[in-house]
Amino acid sequence: MTARDAAAKGAAETGHAADTGRRRADRRPSWAVDPDGQDAAGSEPLSGPDASDASDAPDAPDDGSADNSSADGAAAEGRRAARRAAASVSASTPTPASGAGRADGLRPADLVRGRLGVLVGVAVACVVEMLPGVPGALLTVAGLWLLFGAPVALWRGVASRVVSTRDGSLLLAVGMAVITDIVVALAVNTVLPLFGVDRPLTQVSLAGATALTLIVIGAFAPEEERAEREPRAFWRRVLLMDLRGGLPPGAVPVAGLAAVALLLSVAGPIRLNNGLGGSVSMAALIAVAALLVLLMIRRWRYPVAVLETGLFLAATALLLLNSLRGWSITGHDVQREYEYFRLTLGGSLWDISTYPDAYNACLSITLLPVSVFRLTAIPDIYIFKIVLPVLFALTPVLIHRSVRNVAPHLVSLLSAVLFMVFPTFLSDMTFLGRQEVAFVLLGCAMVVLTDSGRPLRIRRIAFVGLLAGITLSHYSTIYVIVAILGVALVTDLVWRLAERFRAARGHEGKHRPVKAGSFVTWWIVAGAAAMALVWAGPVTHTSGQLRTTLSDVVQTALHPGKKSEGGSSDISYSLFGGTTMTPQQRLDAYRTENLKQTAKGRAEGRYLPLKTVDAYRTPVVKQENMPLTAAGKALDGVGVDVGTVNSLLRKAAAALLQLLLGVGLLVVVLGRRGAFRPVRDQTTLTVGAVALLGLLTVIPSLSADYGVLRAFQQGLFFFAPFIAAGLLAVLRWAGRRRMAMVYALVTALFLDLTGVVPKVLGGYPAQLQLSNSGQYYDIYYPTAEERSAAYWLVRGFDAEGKQSLVQTDRFTFNRQQTTITGPAVGDLFPTALRTDAYVLVGSTTVRTDRVTFSYEGDLVTYRYPLGLLDATKNVIYSSEGARIYR
Repeated sequence: MTARDAAAKGAAETGHAADTGRRRADRRPSWAVDPDGQDAAGSEPLSGPDASDASDAPDAPDDGSADNSSADGAAAEGRRAARRAAASVSASTPTPASGAGRADGLRPADLVRGRLGVLVGVAVACVVEMLPGVPGALLTVAGLWLLFGAPVALWRGVASRVVSTRDGSLLLAVGMAVITDIVVALAVNTVLPLFGVDRPLTQVSLAGATALTLIVIGAFAPEEERAEREPRAFWRRVLLMDLRGGLPPGAVPVAGLAAVALLLSVAGPIRLNNGLGGSVSMAALIAVAALLVLLMIRRWRYPVAVLETGLFLAATALLLLNSLRGWSITGHDVQREYEYFRLTLGGSLWDISTYPDAYNACLSITLLPVSVFRLTAIPDIYIFKIVLPVLFALTPVLIHRSVRNVAPHLVSLLSAVLFMVFPTFLSDMTFLGRQEVAFVLLGCAMVVLTDSGRPLRIRRIAFVGLLAGITLSHYSTIYVIVAILGVALVTDLVWRLAERFRAARGHEGKHRPVKAGSFVTWWIVAGAAAMALVWAGPVTHTSGQLRTTLSDVVQTALHPGKKSEGGSSDISYSLFGGTTMTPQQRLDAYRTENLKQTAKGRAEGRYLPLKTVDAYRTPVVKQENMPLTAAGKALDGVGVDVGTVNSLLRKAAAALLQLLLGVGLLVVVLGRRGAFRPVRDQTTLTVGAVALLGLLTVIPSLSADYGVLRAFQQGLFFFAPFIAAGLLAVLRWAGRRRMAMVYALVTALFLDLTGVVPKVLGGYPAQLQLSNSGQYYDIYYPTAEERSAAYWLVRGFDAEGKQSLVQTDRFTFNRQQTTITGPAVGDLFPTALRTDAYVLVGSTTVRTDRVTFSYEGDLVTYRYPLGLLDATKNVIYSSEGARIYR
């Protein structure tokens, strides 16, 4: 072949490649390129951190052999030529913003596209909010668009300049939208009263202010660069019934399994609320476990959008199992949160001076829910039961994205799954609305911190802005973050000094270093601390608990040998140790404290005589275990103590997570071959989080204010990838069976910690998401009998025209605090019984003769002497689930 023939053949092949690129560009679906810039339909590169995972993964794609290497190389070259041709075609095609696209002026279709379409939608939604008699469904769509849809679309351009991935910018835009909603409501609440408006938080004012804010953002905020936009996004094509580009790999099995899990997670709580069994809820947990395992196994073949959608839907199903329990507000903190929300909603004004309480200072449970309620037709209780949990379901996705910035799919997926597996995620987070919102913003902050693809200055500014949102959302979360940031800053300083010392002595590091450069600076720590102190101090005057906590820390530091008592029993799970009081010690200490508080009033005759009270005992009652099932009896028949096994499994799971964290830190930071290379701040922040956990055990009284389990859940934002790396390192000996063992271990942890295994075997305290019994059910689940009794009492007071004192136990008061509007005392301990009060006895006490109270961060249950009430007061109301004495 002559040189001329070869040149002609090369030109022909180039033209053919260009034509192929044009055809592929026309039909290439949006999922074909994931947010990381890789081929989503194919495998990710097997070099770098992913290589160690791929070697043990049975599902890893085959990388070919020597026999077909030339064919693979030619095919790869053809694909690269097609991509270059497609890019050139795309670059030469005029965009709608160009002169060619605007030759005929503004077309009707342009009104629903891009930034202009978003603003038109804002105007339409605002008009809908202003019109009277709008159907609830339409009002809800308009309100959700104003509060979440439009802000996310408008902030997307700013977010894309802070982080470099598409999914990261979308998630960050959600966090910015939440902060925008809170700030707009706060501005309306602050400005309108200056002009004589006594009730500023109305539908009209909130809708108008939100629309005006969005228009300003739309006018000045930058748009997302066209090169970063995802053409014909998958979900938009689904909504438009345009699936010509094809479904992304895994969309059908993930959507199908997630739909089953969501259906079961809604049906299960409804069945339990109607007095039926928990089998459907158990099936929902099994479906969620299957979905998570599917995502981990098929991580190589599924695009990032499918993986993260699966994580979000799995988390949503898991959270709804607990949040939908009860036909009214159910749970510990959420009942108090709902009360402050109702106070803000009732007066259409947030006034911290009227109720100077730390809960009231959390705008995430006052102003944000009020905005959702005013602008939509969503019932108020379902804002706390559905809206906030669904928003919180983004946190596993945020963890996945933040870890994926520096680690392969396996580590990032394991990190997200471990966050969901930890028991606090299911059993407590749905009862902490203020922390749900704060954790979403913390997840956004971690996405910003680990994404090094954008300028450092812009990322730091966005990070501080997110910390400001956390400050407005939850006081404890920002306090913990400030402490962790402070320790991280000191750790980074020591680290740098050590590096300089080693360099000065001529020693080169032999281990694989983490990525150099620090994100956290002194002014970030100082700014976060200043925001927290200013908000809790001169703005809201709710820093009392913070001062008490800091005083405990100082006293412990000054007197290290003094024995520290109290604190939550959760510190028993910590490897750091820690001592706790027994239930009987807590009861005795509480009685002694109560006697001191009531001594003066007892001498004046306002409390029952001590001689009368001492005639009745109040023995401590242990939590009851569920009866053994058939499987549990079978194990018991062969000599296995099921109750002991269940307790050991929980303790072993806690110890395992802590040990894996230590192993992961050593392997990643000191080892030559770790599962990933973290940014420096991930390591220093992990040190800070571990130091905080240690402080909670050394000073147990701190755990009464912020439990160890909640602190560990928050710490997972920082050290979840290290636990995942530790797990992979520990199981490296298994070779090709390693991945199967990882899947089995994670599934076993999930099924045990979510309550499936104890439910199958029995011999363990019942859990609220699976049973109509157990401690959480007894103290947090409202009943119709209690509500009827409280209404009857309040109606009697209204008829008499006076408000008398009502006395009940703390948890009955929490369940009925929106009904009992007059003076009330939330303490039914015998030494606290008043002679002039009505006494409301709740369902648990009427049916089981038991009362539970919280003291020094832990719950104590004792047998209540109803005979004392029968001997000193008269029964004026009685039903199967409530009783009132006078």
